[in-house]
Amino acid sequence: MRQRKHAKIVATLGPASDDRHTIQALFDAGADVFRLNFSHGQHEDHRRRLELIRAIEADTGRPIAVLLDLQGPKLRIATFEEGAVALAEGAAFRLDLDTGHAGTSHRVGLPHPEIFAALQPGADVLLDDGRIRLRAERCGADFADMRVVNGGRLSDRKGVNVPGVVLPLSALTAKDRRDLDFGLTLGIDWVALSFVQRPQDIVEVRALVGDKAGIVAKLEKPAAIDCLEDIVAVTDAVMVARGDLGVEMPAEQVPSIQKRIIHACRRTGKPVIVATQMLESMVTAPVPTRAEASDVATAIYEGADAVMLSAESASGRYPVEAVHIMSRIIAHTENDPSYRKSIDASRSPPRAVAADAIGQAAQQVAALLQAVCTVAYTSSGYSALRMARERPWAPIIGMASRVEAARRLALVWGVHAVVSGEVGNVTEMTEAARRTVVAEGFGQPGDTIVISAGMPFSTAGTTNLLRIAQV
Repeated sequence: MRQRKHAKIVATLGPASDDRHTIQALFDAGADVFRLNFSHGQHEDHRRRLELIRAIEADTGRPIAVLLDLQGPKLRIATFEEGAVALAEGAAFRLDLDTGHAGTSHRVGLPHPEIFAALQPGADVLLDDGRIRLRAERCGADFADMRVVNGGRLSDRKGVNVPGVVLPLSALTAKDRRDLDFGLTLGIDWVALSFVQRPQDIVEVRALVGDKAGIVAKLEKPAAIDCLEDIVAVTDAVMVARGDLGVEMPAEQVPSIQKRIIHACRRTGKPVIVATQMLESMVTAPVPTRAEASDVATAIYEGADAVMLSAESASGRYPVEAVHIMSRIIAHTENDPSYRKSIDASRSPPRAVAADAIGQAAQQVAALLQAVCTVAYTSSGYSALRMARERPWAPIIGMASRVEAARRLALVWGVHAVVSGEVGNVTEMTEAARRTVVAEGFGQPGDTIVISAGMPFSTAGTTNLLRIAQV
């Protein structure tokens, strides 16, 4: 089951991918991580899908990561008397806390006092994914008198965005806390936190998750970009959620922000996922547009760890085809000679710590000796992460002593994760690496491999050993 690509694919499950046959087909087509989107579906739906994933994992012997994506706070207006109104450019329009009376063409309820607490005159409020833009003229604790900048038809319960304003909201709602507790009891591997605005949001969820799962910070707010480095420092991985970023920020800024986020994650060795609308047309069409193919390739050229399918695999007509095509785009891009030049040119200097020194040395030794692969023996995944940061030309086998660590590594660029069990000394480790390289189809007797590990064994974060061996 060796994949012929370095970057990974995250596939969202939903009504179009709800049975064992389809999930198996998605995995066979190249999906490495399955996303359970808790904005939709019931707990039992997600439980059943996770059980199917674990059954496929057991049958194939390949660790598969499961990502629980929390909904986060959804900011929405209330309802209208007629279900919708037409807002004309230049018209006055009031937002207030009165949800007991249906909205009109002059006002509508907004049941979020946090927004009124943060609004100042001159601030913009976006409605319906940015299609309607309002500008605050007078604000109070329970109201805001707005002027319509961009008008149009506005219907019940449309979403609200407040760009450029840090809202005094927790990134975890009561629903999120229930969903998180349920997901942790199921044994999910990654938790994606929506609506991240500041590092404290990650700290808050870390207190609940502990070491039971890795945390993915979804960057979809301008406020998060303002403190990007601080958020990257405290999270385990990052998702570039371009849909909401494109609502709250000018569209022309999103590509450069994507590049900035990817580079920040690569510097620190944190996995980064590029998400939203990657093959959007494949929700209804069997092939993507050429622009979409170029979009996926751009993320790969920039060094992203993973690219994600949302509606394409969750509710689209061609879920398996979408994964097939995304996998082919990744493989073709990675075989382009300019890809390696781009990856090498964008590599950042390592930190002056043992793990980074070992990771850089492993990459250089493997290239010099034409090693068939590098092997990271790890208990927590740390050794494999530091090796993946260097983006070596040779594949990485992440030999994890625990299945939980192996599953998390399924998200990481270039890492072929296996569960190896515990070893007692360097000789046992080397023999286990040799057997695994042959069994997983990476080499044959006489080939050179490069091994990294941490001593003492089974101690997380102690990468300090580099060994060259022959199969």
